[in-house]
Amino acid sequence: MKKWIPRIIGGSALFLVLVVAAVLVTARLHDGPIDGALEIVAAGPFESGEMHTGPEPDWSFLRDYVTVEFQLLEPPRSRTTWIMEHDNRIFIVSGYMNSWYGKLWKHWPGDAAEDGRVILRVDGKLYERQMVRVLEGEVVRPVLAELSRKYTGGGPIPVEEISSGNTWMFELTPRP
Repeated sequence: MKKWIPRIIGGSALFLVLVVAAVLVTARLHDGPIDGALEIVAAGPFESGEMHTGPEPDWSFLRDYVTVEFQLLEPPRSRTTWIMEHDNRIFIVSGYMNSWYGKLWKHWPGDAAEDGRVILRVDGKLYERQMVRVLEGEVVRPVLAELSRKYTGGGPIPVEEISSGNTWMFELTPRP
């Protein structure tokens, strides 16, 4: 029996590693994030959706959307994220940037800071955007208030979250 215990543990660990690898590979081949529990896994580039043409949209329709999808162009990966709308401008934030698990898990903010070209997908429509990091300014406080209203349900989020680098804020602007 003592001989079998290490084999069972080793086989179980190998099985778990293979399952995780299969999930990650499947997600990267998928048209955008996979709904449900796998939304937190980075997925493949968008293959479907109609590109928006025409004037800048009235973004107020996103006020009560819980999540949206966006895809970085470099590297070409997509993910699901929260979105905030303020004064007809749209923002995405990434928290936990100074934590060990944030540094391990969240690479997209650094990629977005280098090459901010993204595609936002909402209800099957695609919008070409540029992610511009916001470090300060009058917009920080109201966007953090909107973040709190929609997602945390707690008190105000301190502006120091942005200035300390613990939370990164990006505005999604029209592409130049």
